[in-house]
Amino acid sequence: MTTTNEILKVQNLSKSFGSLNVLKDISFTVNKGDVLGIIGPSGSGKSTLLRTVCQLESVTGGSITVCGQPLVKDGIYSDKAALRKIALNVGLVFQNFNLFPHFSVLRNITEAQRVVLGKSKEEAKSVAMDLLAKMGLETKANAYPCQLSGGQQQRVSIARALALKPQVLFFDEPTSALDPELTGEILSVIRELAKENMTMVVVTHEMAFARDTSDHIIFMDGGMIVEQGIPSEVINNPKEERTKAFLKRFNG
Repeated sequence: MTTTNEILKVQNLSKSFGSLNVLKDISFTVNKGDVLGIIGPSGSGKSTLLRTVCQLESVTGGSITVCGQPLVKDGIYSDKAALRKIALNVGLVFQNFNLFPHFSVLRNITEAQRVVLGKSKEEAKSVAMDLLAKMGLETKANAYPCQLSGGQQQRVSIARALALKPQVLFFDEPTSALDPELTGEILSVIRELAKENMTMVVVTHEMAFARDTSDHIIFMDGGMIVEQGIPSEVINNPKEERTKAFLKRFNG
């Protein structure tokens, strides 16, 4: 049974591409205000997991519940109206920004507000300018993505996701496309959102960030959850040999 505190519940989730099983019996829960960090080697299924929750990939089996509403139950999806409603509760920040290159920064943030939420031009602009100020980008409203650094583009991407007021925000390796010197500014934004009790699921290769910011950590390998728990246990004192091997360099 779903409690009012549960934002996301995944049960026995599986996903296959033909004969390739990329997700195998995945189960976890994210409560309101929590930050879940997902770590693991490339190809372990982390991004595919996010894409299933965000309705960018269909599942093969299992259940996903978002804010108490079933997205898919035992492999059977809810109707289209329910899926559209659930989608409004979920935001996704991509690793490669995915901004519209022919839209200004301001329009990148206002467009979905107007099309999806039906806000007026003035309402959408007010929300956008508040978020740009929050991101330290209020002077960039009329710039185009090509005129911004990678870090600035990613902050616009985060602002665009926040503009729709999702209940849970997903980050798919948000710093992987950035130069090392720009990584810190994006991690700082996510840390600030965590302080504001934004519910988040963050796929990341930044182990120190995952350890220090997450309430809960999942380590995935081979499409499975190998180990999960609080960061001090999973990252500082892993129990499984595969987790130990993965974290060996990080833990020195």
